[in-house]
Parts: sequence; structure tokens; C-alpha cells
Amino acid sequence: MVRRAWQRMLSGRRLDLLDPTPLDVEIEDIAHGLAFVARWNGQTRGDWPYSVAEHSLLVEAIFGANAPEPSSRWRLAALLHDAPEYVIGDMISPVKAVLGEGYGALDARLAQAVHLRFGLPATLPREVKAAIKRADKVSAWLEATRIAGFSVSEADRIFGRPPEGVLAGLEIRLRPPMEARAAFLARHADLTTG
Repeated sequence: MVRRAWQRMLSGRRLDLLDPTPLDVEIEDIAHGLAFVARWNGQTRGDWPYSVAEHSLLVEAIFGANAPEPSSRWRLAALLHDAPEYVIGDMISPVKAVLGEGYGALDARLAQAVHLRFGLPATLPREVKAAIKRADKVSAWLEATRIAGFSVSEADRIFGRPPEGVLAGLEIRLRPPMEARAAFLARHADLTTG
């Protein structure tokens, strides 16, 4: 019996999970999938799940506000930092640790296909990747303390306390999936046509 290692997307594309090609990656599929994937395994306060699309928008905003010279190209990389989750879902860090290298390799292959599809290098420069990771940790701390039930001291221990002033003006948005999808697509358009 042949095992199926692909998923049919709403765009009609068939994405091979083991050997993804940039030709089968569409921003509409990414935005739609991320808008329906809940962060924190859905264990958040509010009337709507906090989606990976919302998280991605927040990470891009944090990256843009804190990078020395945030070009649209690297801001796009920040927006797409969790793009593989549109097809593999969002796993909390403890689960990723249990799954090990197989999950990381799958995530990396999908990220490379996404990057190439949108004109980014398959592997991001180390300093850009590190800056996006810092923004991701700030976002995680903010999400943890505002909507995921973590105390400040617990979030400090797990994610690290954000530097002074970084949180100014940041907010967690909880909205219906189709609104999150539209916001993600609009930001993508801003970054790719501006």
C-alpha cells in the first residue's frame, strides 16, 4: 500500500510534504490555513482562538519595530516565519521536542519551499533568522501573559523577559478566522508590492 504524503489545498494545489516544491505554494492557502490554526493548542482566553495568522502579524510588527533596517524582504520573512504550520499545524514546543528531528526536518523543507516561492533565500541569513526568533519570543511572552494563563514570572523563566520598551503599543488581536486571513493577505500584499 502506498502512503499518501501530500495534501490537497483549497487552491487546488497538491503539496507534497516530503518533497515540497515552491510551485505548489500559494499565499491564499497559507493565509487560510494559518487563520484556522490555533496557537497554544487553543488554550487561550477570548471568544476566538488566537490563530497562527495573528501571531505571524504580531511577530512581523515586532521584528519591524526592532530590526536596525527592516527591509520589506526581511519583514516578509518574519511574516512567513511559521508558514509551514498552514499544513502541519502548530505544535507546542514540548511536543516538538518529543517528535525530534523528523518534525524539524519536515518544517525546514516546507519553509524552504515557501521562501523560494516568495523570492527569499531558501535558508535565511543567520542574523535575520536570529532577529525573527527574538521577535517570536517577545510575541510568545506577550501571548503567554495576556491570553494563555502564564504568570509573568513563569513567562520570564520560559521565554525571557522582553527588553524595556519593546512591548509598547503591542496588542493581541482575537478575531474570526476570515478576518485574520484577510489581514494576513493584506500585509503580505503590502510587503510584496510596496
